[in-house]
Amino acid sequence: QLHLVESGGGLVEPGGSLRLSCAASGSTLDYYAIGWFRQAPGEEREGIAYISSNDGSNDGYTYYPDSVKGRFTISRDSSKNTVYLQMNGLKPEDTAVYYCAAELFGAKTTVIKLTGWNFWGQGTQVTVSS
Repeated sequence: QLHLVESGGGLVEPGGSLRLSCAASGSTLDYYAIGWFRQAPGEEREGIAYISSNDGSNDGYTYYPDSVKGRFTISRDSSKNTVYLQMNGLKPEDTAVYYCAAELFGAKTTVIKLTGWNFWGQGTQVTVSS
């Protein structure tokens, strides 16, 4: 059983940066692909970043939709069993609850699916406002 905990959210001014963490316990996160998602009030959940599992064939593969490409970066620190989401150039429209999710042996993809993930975190609020 994998337990995910997001942290690092908060209030930031437009143009600012935040780094979100998705810390795992209960299993080795390297076996899992990780997706970052966000959901604003009244809107559908959106996949915003993806990193494949470290299973030897897809190591280091990342994917971002156009809405965040060039501003957000997903990375993995195996020694800390944590995946990060570095968010730069934040905009008011980035305001949402951010979630991470894990899929066992997730491979390369160009679509961040919204269902079928094995585990989800509880979310962390990001508010971009002056």
